[in-house]
Amino acid sequence: MTPQTPKPAQKISGSILVAIGILASRLSGLVRDRVISHYLGLSAISDAYTAAFRIPNFLQNLLGEGALSASFIPAYARLLAAHKEEDAGKLAGAVFSLLALTVSVLVLIGVSTAPFLTSILAPGFQGTTRELAVQLIRITFPGIGVLVLSAWCLGVLNSHRRFLLSYIAPVAQNLAIIAAVLLFRHEVQERLVMFASWGAVVGSILVFGVQIPTVLRLTKGLRFKPDLSFEPVRQVVRNFIPAVASRGVVQISAYVDGVLASWLPEGAVRALLNAQTISMLPVSLFGMSISAVELTELSRTAVGESPEVAQKLRARLDAALKRVAFFIIPSVAAFLFLGDVIVGALYQSGKFGRNDTLYVWGILAGSAVGLLASTLGRLYSSTYYALGNTRTPLKFAIIRICLTTVLGYLCAIPLPPLVGLDVRWGTAGLTASAGFAGWVEFLLLRSGINQRIGKTGLPAGYVLRVWAAALAATALGFGVKYLLGQWPPLWLAVVVFGPFGAVFFGVAMALRIPLASEIGGKVLRRLKRN
Repeated sequence: MTPQTPKPAQKISGSILVAIGILASRLSGLVRDRVISHYLGLSAISDAYTAAFRIPNFLQNLLGEGALSASFIPAYARLLAAHKEEDAGKLAGAVFSLLALTVSVLVLIGVSTAPFLTSILAPGFQGTTRELAVQLIRITFPGIGVLVLSAWCLGVLNSHRRFLLSYIAPVAQNLAIIAAVLLFRHEVQERLVMFASWGAVVGSILVFGVQIPTVLRLTKGLRFKPDLSFEPVRQVVRNFIPAVASRGVVQISAYVDGVLASWLPEGAVRALLNAQTISMLPVSLFGMSISAVELTELSRTAVGESPEVAQKLRARLDAALKRVAFFIIPSVAAFLFLGDVIVGALYQSGKFGRNDTLYVWGILAGSAVGLLASTLGRLYSSTYYALGNTRTPLKFAIIRICLTTVLGYLCAIPLPPLVGLDVRWGTAGLTASAGFAGWVEFLLLRSGINQRIGKTGLPAGYVLRVWAAALAATALGFGVKYLLGQWPPLWLAVVVFGPFGAVFFGVAMALRIPLASEIGGKVLRRLKRN
């Protein structure tokens, strides 16, 4: 049976559900980070806590959502599209069993080799900072293992077009960490971060627990048996290995930044995380929400090699690229020119002062360099995965990490003193150089897809119109910031970004950008009905 292309309403509603879930998760994550920053500031203890989460998170990101989605969702979604529910359940059970066995072994290795991992991934840590990081890694590693299994739930739910639950579930972990910090806030900082780490473990169990009942209800013929004789299982394993390698390369790129930051002055590791958390918000909210839906739908569409299939893939991809760019371009402008307002509203409290805000803004501005490229690249990677090709993104990811490593070192360590900057600003050099490498990877991904299915990409006129709307909104926001700069950070953000959003959408509608007109029309119709 030929898979049918879903109606546009399905696509839009799916993206909205993912966006709602991600928004709730990211906002709760920002509240979590604000609470932690309030009690720890940019200190050696906050660096140790951040590193302790980064190291086991490598396991989650390596085996979790990205790699598993790339290999599991296309195979599982095709079985569902062909109405082979029993085979789909058999595949899901086998994949879970293999994943659980792999994760169990890796968690045991991680806990037992925590000192070695700390030396490798945070070599700049010394004395009590290093000892604390080792202790925290041993606490958090089992919880991260449970989160990897949660990625299996996400794959099943997304394939059944149940997009909200798996993306909103991480709110449970953030709330558990916040509760632990607030409950034990009067403890000394070393003990406080330990309680926060135990809160993360409890939260990981909750994330898995809230998803599994729905997963069990949706899957038919689910058998937890690592059956490698089943061809769809072998297909997932074949695609999973290069997908893991590709994710590993991307994670190595992130950890190169972490390693280099550990050699920079105290607070650099935490400041880098704060900036990355903010920069990932639009990537997650708009890039992931669209690409998560597109991976499922592209997988159902990419059956065969006919010109009609290629045309459908081009149409879906081009439409998704325009939607992503519409939201990411104003985010880039805001990070570059209004980043201090954003950072101040989110983090400036308690031990986190105005100078810390400006420092994180500089790092955030560096992240803005590659924000659009990394977000669009997710869509191109999803297209490769839907076509059953996990190896090509791996090759391009290797090129990216080579560039990130070389340029990151040059921009973080020797460059700041050469140009007369404080060495702490090397952290901004890390994010800017990573952004440049992201553009190289994006161009390679686009070129490969264009050779496979025909020309795709954003029209230059469309990009210029979105940038015009973004810069008009930024100019107004910058003027408001200049006039009211002494206001409390949170209130300043409200009065800056309210007009920012209104002007962006107003100018975008005036320039006849279709998505702006569509959203504006819906808002006006609702206002009229009310």
